[in-house]
Amino acid sequence: MFHFIQALAYLPMAMVYPTKIVGRKNLPKGKVIITLNHTSNLDAVVLILNTWEKKYFLAKKELFVSKARSWFLKKMGAIKIDREIADVSAIKEAFKVLKNNKKLVIFPEGTRNKTEELNLQQVKHGAAMIAIKTKTPIVPLWIFNRPKAFRKTKILIGKPYELDEFYGQKLSDEVLEKASAKVAEKLNETKEQAQKMFNKKREKDGKI
Repeated sequence: MFHFIQALAYLPMAMVYPTKIVGRKNLPKGKVIITLNHTSNLDAVVLILNTWEKKYFLAKKELFVSKARSWFLKKMGAIKIDREIADVSAIKEAFKVLKNNKKLVIFPEGTRNKTEELNLQQVKHGAAMIAIKTKTPIVPLWIFNRPKAFRKTKILIGKPYELDEFYGQKLSDEVLEKASAKVAEKLNETKEQAQKMFNKKREKDGKI
């Protein structure tokens, strides 16, 4: 069902929101946590429709506003999470995804970045905590420009890394702070690479 919906939605989505993804080879087989900056409610949709393998992603409960929309989101891999509480049910579901050797998408900023510059906001502890507890590699991904109708969205997938220096440690606030700082560092490195790559291309094309 997922690939049927994906194939059905891809063409109209690609016409309205054309997307260029660089670095696909950096996505390893098997379980992985994909961390990315959060620019709009379309971020996960753009990623999922433009990469074939099914991915699961944490989505705020406010998006599940109707039965039809809830059905669509769940079929596309959404895991409903209540951001106002420690949503144990959603976290357990995320663990289950990784236990089944699947891919999990997390927005570590926790909310959309509404600034024009898209500089990385404060990174929450969730992504680091899940990665450490499940010993899962992380792939940083940077959305260079916010998805906008009839403008190409450019995305760079960075190289995978692990938080293995924290494996086996008690996950105190201090440890999670250090681990989350590494998650932020890797995202910012990917952002810098994306800026160099895509800005250079724009200059070559004479668009800036």
